[in-house]
Amino acid sequence: MTKQPGRVPAAESDDPAAEAATPTNRPLPAPGAAVLALLALGWLTAMLWSTREAITSAAAGVTAISLSAFALPGVISAALVAGAAVALAAGNLLARRYGDWATLRFTGAIGGGMLVGLGSALAINLTYFDTSTTNVIAGTTAAAAIIGGAVAAARTAPAVGAVVTAALGTLLFVVAFSQARDPLFDLFGAGDSQQSVVDAAKWVSRTESLAAGLLAGLLAYGYLTWSRRRALRHDPEAPALRWPAYLLAGAGPGLFLLLAEVIIRVGGRSLLDLASALSEADAVAQTSLGTSRIDNGIWVLFVGALTALIAFGRTLGPAHHDDDEPADRPKPVASDAAEPDPAEVFDRLDTDPAKADPAR
Repeated sequence: MTKQPGRVPAAESDDPAAEAATPTNRPLPAPGAAVLALLALGWLTAMLWSTREAITSAAAGVTAISLSAFALPGVISAALVAGAAVALAAGNLLARRYGDWATLRFTGAIGGGMLVGLGSALAINLTYFDTSTTNVIAGTTAAAAIIGGAVAAARTAPAVGAVVTAALGTLLFVVAFSQARDPLFDLFGAGDSQQSVVDAAKWVSRTESLAAGLLAGLLAYGYLTWSRRRALRHDPEAPALRWPAYLLAGAGPGLFLLLAEVIIRVGGRSLLDLASALSEADAVAQTSLGTSRIDNGIWVLFVGALTALIAFGRTLGPAHHDDDEPADRPKPVASDAAEPDPAEVFDRLDTDPAKADPAR
């Protein structure tokens, strides 16, 4: 078999740089990472500002400690998402300029998370009152942003972008859902008794977690679908993400919520202990809120993962095999007027004389 002039077969190419430069071997970037970074930074700024307003409006230091403990989960979740979003944008920029190197990508992601963490800690120390809780909030926020940046160092950038998009949408939804809590309490039968209020609160929390999980799964699937279409417009041979990427993207917001809870309980332990020591009611409230946050994270994790996976499965068609014949292929028609074989005719004529017709 002759080779075409001017072309080298891929199997005979010994240059690894040439293979690395092919579009199919390069990892796909996360589209819209800069916009996600701006939105996440805006949300983190809003959380820091609202926490500051709540703390400075407190008349006594004891109330400030309690309010700081209540506001800490929102700040940590926002810092985790903002660190991941900024690190994702930094990774896209470095990969576009210097190529996709694992060490460079990890360094850029950690650098982006550290930038967000240090900026947040500096803003807290400069704008918050100098209390015993200020350093705890600043240090825990910085740690959350750096951890979020480390998460964004993964090679599959579109999946990380889907997680950031879904997590940011979930955080926004939780704040918007607070406007519907009072009507839902009445809907689920909250009355004058304490038991009815507790039962209604459980159903409201489950409704919020279920809706947040559905939203997270749909946002993750939508982002990955949009990323796939953009990749195909630039390179028709771009590799497609398989179902584990959709499963991880849908579960990502729940994983972020559980990771934020771990950061709160490790880095903010001193603040939670101070708030729990104020009174027995505060201790019960902190325990109840911690349990509710864990349950919410688990619900969002599983519901989001199932939603994204089901949405991806509905786009799949039946599997085709190489040995399957197309339905529209015409089948061969047997000819009734086919001429008989001369050998068969001769055999029929050359019969045994003993079996011949006696009349003949």
